[in-house]
Amino acid sequence: MRIITLTEDSKKDILTNLLKRSPDNYGVYEATVKEIVEDIHTNGDAALFRYTEKFDKAKLNQDSIRVSKDEIEEAYAQVDASLLSIIREAITNIRTYHEKQKQYSWFDSEQNGTMLGQKVTPLAKVGVYVPGGKAAYPSSVLMNVIPAKVAGVKEIVMTTPCDASGKVYPMTLVAANEAGVNVIYKAGGAQAIAALAYGTETIPKVDKIVGPGNIFVALAKRTVFGHVSIDSVAGPSEILVLADETANPRFVAADLLSQAEHDEMASAILVTTSMELAKKVSDEVEGFIPVLSRTDIMRKSIDTYGYILVAKSMEEAVDVVNDIASEHLEIVTANPFDTMTKIQNAGAIFLGSYSSEPLGDYFAGPNHVLPTNGTAKFFSPLSVDDFIKKSSIIYYSKEALEPVHEKIEAFAESEHLTAHANSIHVRFE
Repeated sequence: MRIITLTEDSKKDILTNLLKRSPDNYGVYEATVKEIVEDIHTNGDAALFRYTEKFDKAKLNQDSIRVSKDEIEEAYAQVDASLLSIIREAITNIRTYHEKQKQYSWFDSEQNGTMLGQKVTPLAKVGVYVPGGKAAYPSSVLMNVIPAKVAGVKEIVMTTPCDASGKVYPMTLVAANEAGVNVIYKAGGAQAIAALAYGTETIPKVDKIVGPGNIFVALAKRTVFGHVSIDSVAGPSEILVLADETANPRFVAADLLSQAEHDEMASAILVTTSMELAKKVSDEVEGFIPVLSRTDIMRKSIDTYGYILVAKSMEEAVDVVNDIASEHLEIVTANPFDTMTKIQNAGAIFLGSYSSEPLGDYFAGPNHVLPTNGTAKFFSPLSVDDFIKKSSIIYYSKEALEPVHEKIEAFAESEHLTAHANSIHVRFE
């Protein structure tokens, strides 16, 4: 890996390079995605089946597009019992964590005859998109579905691509059934997002769409946003490790590559105060890449978006960590809990040598759907909050309104909104 001494200029260059990975730079595909979305909006199932045959080589109809109970039972037969046990344990951890995020309606009344409050209501219907093929991630099924279930969403509709024979990855089906998905449709890509957003003769329209996907899925979500809600327009995966001289270089190298294997555009960065550690980590990375299965992907990712940045001090290191605002941040320092207090921007923070990023991906409980491309400066991980809506509650009795009505009228008239003022005034004529 390239080792760079951290300066203001080198930091600026790196940030510029990382931003090239943003979905805002996917413009070359926008016209294609908009055409697909509009076709689904206009022609419904006919267009959906056409695109499924074109892209997934599967001929489907209104009967076969929905995953049947028999197909789910068949999937269970193909999943090892020990793996099923692990999935169930992970579900327990994820549910337990997200149950602590639940919000409840509240009301605050005063003796003068006012009552103010907030009504919390779960979304009625949510669509979960799950990638297929080489990017099949049953763990993402759990992370997207379970917070929705905890929030109280009544209907969860899942779409996921099938193969040419019309089959869906067995682990995906098992994870969906265990998590509590109501119905699963064999649909992928931008066409699936459009179907969820607008509805077709077969797939119902939802209120919100969540879940990861490729460039076409990301752009389709951005296209339909406003007609439905979405979680985010996520970019490629990223990891940043903040380490001092106490870190184990082999552990750090392994963790950097755990994200580099996702995608040629994935980013893996080490920020350290130790040049010795920097050199050792670089050597370990070069040793790991040839012996791991996704060698070509990791090589491209590391060469294009991989960095080892050597800072003069921990303060300087923390500053660049906050500027990058990584999706995943590992802190491997002598006192990681103290270092954590200085971090302002990160999607998920992993503390210490034995809290590697995949722990969060699969098992610990916190959500692995995280802000990317620097958006951790203002976005948060997927949570129960994403599957609820809040309504304000306002009640004033006549006795409560009377002493303040002239103030409200004056405020409205100052904005030249006389009908607003009149709405209050008529009650005290």
